[in-house]
Amino acid sequence: MKRAIFPGSFDPITLGHYDIIKRGVKLFDEVVVAIGINAEKNYMFSLEERKQFIEDAFKDQPKVKVVTYQGLTVDFCKEIKAKFILRGLRNPADFEFEKAIAHTNRKLSKIETVFLLTAAKTSYISSSIVRDVIRNNGDYSVLVPESVVVK
Repeated sequence: MKRAIFPGSFDPITLGHYDIIKRGVKLFDEVVVAIGINAEKNYMFSLEERKQFIEDAFKDQPKVKVVTYQGLTVDFCKEIKAKFILRGLRNPADFEFEKAIAHTNRKLSKIETVFLLTAAKTSYISSSIVRDVIRNNGDYSVLVPESVVVK
């Protein structure tokens, strides 16, 4: 089985993340959306909320699993027998940052990182932008999957 993990904090999941996951399931037998737990970070949404947003967004997609993990991503990959890490790239700065992580991960393990370019229509969206829009009572519904929008 070709299993990839798509790690992140997903605070919250955006339409950019959603696009990468949808395209990832065409390349892999299973995409494990892995929500990293970092006690040092202050999140807008709880771990349970973030997990639920993603599960609801992909409820009709059996090839997508949503889990949480702590520690090194490569260690978690080994634990669940994932041979690939899936990452989305929005811009050159993302590439430089992700390239360094990918090289480190490959040095620590045999796990390959697969990069997908974000769609042009979502390349400007980031979770931090979404959080800022939410904090300022803006319409964030155009930036996130429907599952994130508070009714």
